[in-house]
Amino acid sequence: MRKLIAALLLFAPLPLVAQGALDVKYQMPPKAIADVVDAAPTPAVALSPDGKWLLLMQPPALLTIADLSQPELKLAGVRFNPETHDQTRSFYFTSLTVVPVAGGAQREIGGIPAGSRMRYPSWSPDSSKIAFTVSTPGGVELWVAGAVTGAARRAGSVIINQSLPSRPFEWMPDSKSLLARAAPAQRGPAPQEQHTATGPAVQESRARKAANRTYEDMIRNESDAALFEYHMQSALMRVPLEGDASAIAPAAMILRGTASPDGRFILVETAHRPFSYTVPVNRFPRRIEILSADGKVVRQIADLPLADNVPIDFDAVRTGPRDVQWRADKPATIFWAEALDGGNPRTEAELRDRLLTIAEPFAGEAAKLMDVPLRFDGITWGSDDLALVDAARFKDRKTQTWRIKPARSDAPLLVFDRSFEDRYADPGRPVTTTNAGGKEVLHIAPDGRSIFLIGDGAAPDGVRPFVDRFDVEARKATRIFRSEAPNYEYPVDVADARGDAIITRRESVTDPPNWFRRELRKKIAPRALTSIPNPTPQLASVSKEVIRYKRADGLELNGTLYLPPGYDAKKDGPLPVLMWAYPQEFKSAAAASQVTTSPYRFIRMGGGGAPSLFVLRGFAVLDNPTIPIIGEGTHEPNDTYVEQLVAGAQAAVDELVRRGVGDRDRMAISGHSYGAFMTANLLAHSNLFRAGIARSGAYNRTLTPFSFQAEERTYWQAPDIYTKMSPFTYADKIKEPILLIHGIEDDNTGTYPIQSERLYAALSGLGGTTRLVMLPKEAHGYRARESVMHVLWEMDQWLEKYVKNGAKR
Repeated sequence: MRKLIAALLLFAPLPLVAQGALDVKYQMPPKAIADVVDAAPTPAVALSPDGKWLLLMQPPALLTIADLSQPELKLAGVRFNPETHDQTRSFYFTSLTVVPVAGGAQREIGGIPAGSRMRYPSWSPDSSKIAFTVSTPGGVELWVAGAVTGAARRAGSVIINQSLPSRPFEWMPDSKSLLARAAPAQRGPAPQEQHTATGPAVQESRARKAANRTYEDMIRNESDAALFEYHMQSALMRVPLEGDASAIAPAAMILRGTASPDGRFILVETAHRPFSYTVPVNRFPRRIEILSADGKVVRQIADLPLADNVPIDFDAVRTGPRDVQWRADKPATIFWAEALDGGNPRTEAELRDRLLTIAEPFAGEAAKLMDVPLRFDGITWGSDDLALVDAARFKDRKTQTWRIKPARSDAPLLVFDRSFEDRYADPGRPVTTTNAGGKEVLHIAPDGRSIFLIGDGAAPDGVRPFVDRFDVEARKATRIFRSEAPNYEYPVDVADARGDAIITRRESVTDPPNWFRRELRKKIAPRALTSIPNPTPQLASVSKEVIRYKRADGLELNGTLYLPPGYDAKKDGPLPVLMWAYPQEFKSAAAASQVTTSPYRFIRMGGGGAPSLFVLRGFAVLDNPTIPIIGEGTHEPNDTYVEQLVAGAQAAVDELVRRGVGDRDRMAISGHSYGAFMTANLLAHSNLFRAGIARSGAYNRTLTPFSFQAEERTYWQAPDIYTKMSPFTYADKIKEPILLIHGIEDDNTGTYPIQSERLYAALSGLGGTTRLVMLPKEAHGYRARESVMHVLWEMDQWLEKYVKNGAKR
């Protein structure tokens, strides 16, 4: 009997306290940290097409847990509110303000109901109006405001279907009406979820390769499929600013509807069955059609099948027409790309993609525009004599840009050919302008052959953004602007045809971002367009420096070092350290050493719980120290992941100790997502850190067997790599305290909440010191104020106990 009782007790469930479960309410971090988190973020901006107006769009600092607690369905990779057909997790704007570029009083857009949540502000092609959606308890409404008056009113009476994470409307070229995806006005009730099963959910594979990454929020059964089909229904509507809305296309699962530049045709993409249990909606079957303005089908471009068997390689694509779009510089011409290699980059082929066009009346065969040697990556239209085609290959990080003359038979001209890892050689992105049809086209200089390029300007002395005038035919750049110390000044746009004036966003370590107009041919100071005050003056005395140091093999590394206000290393001695990092893979050691930060950027530490905030708690914070994982030639970066990871962290620790600012015995390592994966690995394979904080990571790579991050090999092709890289494999080696934080609703590929739960179970079972914090309603990035504040409280408690005041080792 005693043996039986003992056996029953052994397998009886333990009380919650014995298992380590704690009843914890949301907590607040120290006030110094909370005040910075609550400070107003820098507004987003949008310049009007004519360059005369600047629209300031103010987001809230954070969402609330109430925002995330609204009704939500998670189907086919889409999260939405089924009651209002609205997005549930995306940020919104609380105010919109119009600033005249020529000077004068700015106007906040008024007439909007108090507490409105606005999304997708968009200028009309003629720059006279701004359209946006307003989320209300009764659904999503479409509103329009005048640029001159600032007065807003509702456009039409339709309810918008804003379930998909993309703009649900666009301006028609006449600037007098909008094209919108509206929730059907009349339909039956939504299908009821079946609580009593009528049969199993069955999937079958018949000797057909269909490898896919570990997607979240997939359709699981026919009940889910019926709900998804119901809630994704939209009617494509023309909504005039005056008069009643009219239907162009009947209700269907419309993914996209966009008007031709002349407004006479509509390009429509519609998803349809059969659905999949393994891939999201962007892989579902889709029909691509050209409709007339009154809704008649003019031509079907394609009816693509389910794409659940696309290879997992980064350059793999579905077969058939893709990237179908209007040619921006023509009244009504369609363009698309098609793979020449079956969509598989591992297939030997001299040419990867073919670019095709067909013009109104859309009859006959499409004409070939160009065959591309690398995978097509985008096109920027300009004129019959100038368009730029971008292409890339991930395997060796190669990128190319070709000049084509769409109306001529001239051979394509290779303009840029480089590694996209090489940030120092980045020529910049082409500047575009909005034409009369509301489409983005190249900003071509009066000579007809020059364009303008805006670049980040990565350089050994720090990032210095620039503007170049670029002669495409001669392939020669002339620099017309470059950011100068002690400011970081980023060009937003070229403000006139000749490139004599630009709009910039300027900031410094202590001055917040503001917008300016610069006259490049005149020796006058730039004119301020905005005067946004410093939202966090308490950070003005924080020390910031971009430091450089070397790995043991001589590789140059760098990071941004923050030191507390008034700190003096000689007088105050070394500090406890918090490192926040994210490893990155490279195919070139030279590219891995490049500096991609600026010492002159404004110190901003709010957002989703920035670890740099802990400089206010007496820590030296090394933010984003470069930890490159390099695999040159035939070697892949991850072949020596652990060795390079430890070497990069060791170099950072040694440099902080050498400078006298870091206490080698009080170092913490932390990171989010792949940075959390890094954190657990460093605790398992080194003795550099006293504690770790890992947020929303993946720790067992056998749970992501069809590639992860930049690794394209599957588990079965590289089982040793997957095993060695998994800190779960070495949980018995993690002897230092590790804090695990994860959103319960994590939707990121591969970082299922079970990753943190199983690592916690392993560490707990092995006698490790660990704490698991699961955040209700949170996805991969933390959005609610309550969650962010609690995360910072957890981090503060952990760092104070195990790092700042930890016992000597």
